[in-house]
Amino acid sequence: MTSLPVRQNYVEWLTEAITNGARKKPACGELGISLRTFQRWTQENTMKPDGRTTAIRPVPANALTKAERQAILELCNSEEFAHLPPSQIVPRLADQGRYVGSESSFYRVLHAADQQYRRGRSQPPRRHPAPTTHVATKPNQVWSWDITYLPSPVRGQYYYLYLIEDIYSRKAVGWEVHSAESGEEAAALLQRSILSEKCLREPLVLHSDNGAPMKSATLLTKMYDLGVTPSRGRPRVSNDNAFSESLFRTLKYCPQWPQNGFASLDDARAWVRDFMYWYNHEHRHSRIRFVTPAERHLRLDVDILAKRHSLYQQARSAHPERWSRNTRNWDAVREVTLNPEKQQNLQEEPQLQAA
Repeated sequence: MTSLPVRQNYVEWLTEAITNGARKKPACGELGISLRTFQRWTQENTMKPDGRTTAIRPVPANALTKAERQAILELCNSEEFAHLPPSQIVPRLADQGRYVGSESSFYRVLHAADQQYRRGRSQPPRRHPAPTTHVATKPNQVWSWDITYLPSPVRGQYYYLYLIEDIYSRKAVGWEVHSAESGEEAAALLQRSILSEKCLREPLVLHSDNGAPMKSATLLTKMYDLGVTPSRGRPRVSNDNAFSESLFRTLKYCPQWPQNGFASLDDARAWVRDFMYWYNHEHRHSRIRFVTPAERHLRLDVDILAKRHSLYQQARSAHPERWSRNTRNWDAVREVTLNPEKQQNLQEEPQLQAA
């Protein structure tokens, strides 16, 4: 709180500075107060002291007495109840025919006495900050990668598909199938993908979840050597890596997916190779206006969509009575956002979803 004499000095100094040509907001900043505070102090002819109350409020009539609070503390610290929380103490006292206070009163008294702490061995709940938002306006700016299981005929045995996807074009820029999860294999795949895309030392973000291979020292060192910026989502939040999850769903729900698993590692690699060719070069992706990922990766989508728009305009001109509204939207998606901020979700929904 600012005392009345200090307020009067501040107003006098600020008034003098403003009269001599100073701007109000910078002048207030020099004294460490806001412009709104200065306006409030000078809105009346007579300056008033701080209006916030400093009165001592009366004790409520239904408040626990000092003796009752002390009795609750002694009970909670007794040998019988020291290992229990109030939620367990209060029912046990009731079984003994004793009522000292409500459960909430027990918690309030313990908190006031600085004795309310977590005592279990499990870690307390933690809130993880939302992942960083990344925006891609062209290929090879933001990549998303993950590992998924490919089943084998043997129960409990899997092969592992390593997959890197460009979120702008949805193209699978790198993939491999291995018999185990490994940071070394991921680092090698990343290097081969960057060399294949010819984007070495260019600004690139690689987003992933929090799996062990993603956090391995080998992969992080390789990313540092290649000039790649790491990005990770929150633990156990699959939506933070939605692009990779969407591609995995497309892969596992296609009609050719082997229901009985892959007979061998070579069979898995051959099947994934054929799928990736189809996905990159034949599949029309719904979130990039139904062009193929390869076409968008090569920046061919603008011309393709322009031709579609021209075709629809010609069809509308030929039969205008069949069109009650505008033609279908064939505008190219200019940017793709990874983990957008909440306030953008409604405005940019067509561009943000992965599939």
